Amino acid sequence: MNNSNTFQIKARLTVMNFLEFAIWGAYLISMGMYLANHGLGNYVFWFYTAQGIVSIFMPAIIGIIADRWIPAQKTLSLCQLLAGIFMIAAGYVASVSGDQLPFASLFTLYAISVAFFMPTIGMSNSVAFNVLEQNRLDTVKAFPPIRVFGTVGFIVAELAVNFISIGGVEIQHSYTQFYLSGALSLVLAAYCLTLPDCPVKKAESKSLADSLGVKAFALFKRKEMAIFFIFCMFLGVSLQITNSYGSSYIYQFNSVPGYEGGFWAQNPTFLISISQCAEALCILLIPFCLKRYGIKGVMLIAMFAWVLRFGFFSIGNTSPSGVGYLIMSCIVYGVAFDFFNVSGGLYVDSQTPPAQRSSAQGLFMLMTNGIGASLGTLIAGSVVVNNLVFDPAIQDNPVAVLHGWQTSWAIFAAYALVIAVLFMIIFKEKRPAAGKAEVTEQAAPDGFVDAPLEK
Repeated sequence: MNNSNTFQIKARLTVMNFLEFAIWGAYLISMGMYLANHGLGNYVFWFYTAQGIVSIFMPAIIGIIADRWIPAQKTLSLCQLLAGIFMIAAGYVASVSGDQLPFASLFTLYAISVAFFMPTIGMSNSVAFNVLEQNRLDTVKAFPPIRVFGTVGFIVAELAVNFISIGGVEIQHSYTQFYLSGALSLVLAAYCLTLPDCPVKKAESKSLADSLGVKAFALFKRKEMAIFFIFCMFLGVSLQITNSYGSSYIYQFNSVPGYEGGFWAQNPTFLISISQCAEALCILLIPFCLKRYGIKGVMLIAMFAWVLRFGFFSIGNTSPSGVGYLIMSCIVYGVAFDFFNVSGGLYVDSQTPPAQRSSAQGLFMLMTNGIGASLGTLIAGSVVVNNLVFDPAIQDNPVAVLHGWQTSWAIFAAYALVIAVLFMIIFKEKRPAAGKAEVTEQAAPDGFVDAPLEK
């Protein structure tokens, strides 16, 4: 394959990834702030919980469709089409509702939209891998630079939402963010139809149990892996908390005497975008850290990074002297997120034989972004509401509201600290000696090895 064709293929997949995550970045960080400022402060956590709940079952269902009946690029297009239509419908409902948003209708349309969008995150990876392999390109080398532009797309969308105003109102404070996300979905839906075909391999179709990842639960027979997955679920609780409430917290400083009108308080989405910039950079540290510290060391680094992420939020503010803590919180997010998600996925991959690796990755995502993230948003919502953040009785006392926020972040930091200490004590990593092989496939009824084996 000549260099011109290689560049073209990579460029087309780069555009796909850019749009895929720009769709998410258009609302994920700013939505909580918009909802809280329009009468739905007590319900913010339900909108973020919906993402976790649909991630438990929708990716498997859509994956079966792509495996058995509809080519992956067309399945991706269809999902984006439906996600875009329902997100635009959510924007319309918000646009005609004034300052008091209706929870039932808005949430229903939003939930249907994310039910079709969340599977596309994995589906876009499948399309990229398929196209790269068709063109005889090394996915390990070719995909990471392509995927980085997904993070770039997320950041660009965040910045656009923060700084662009329509009708004198910034998008981050408006229902326009739903329109923007929906419009980008429709653009990607059309674009996917131009991508190379990813033919259905009917002869290699998996069983329903394989497609749903049921067999991966056999990993729980191994004590080490069972403990690892359980702690992944507990740490997954942290994943969506700052996405749900970070921008609302930072914007709250506009109501606190001495902070109102400051640049950072006025631009919370921009401040949080530092998190994604750090995420894009920290991924480069993972191979070195895994080799030097092992999975236990890397996961502990991630866990203590979550402690700092929440802890810096609890003591930071938007003044020139206090914003440094918020910036440091955003910087450590790169370590907290990447070292957990990417390293955890690599560890799971190393501990399972080739035939079951896809199912094992699905189980990892189920425990973290599905069950863990869903529990996290529910718990976070309860903590925030119980700390009177949205209690009308104290809305006239912004200092009390701010204190409620800071107490909430301190609780989240304490939770992450407890999980880190328990993981340090309970999880025992089996690291092969230098020069020894990792996992090899062993004949067993469930298809999984009992422990890392030496060749």
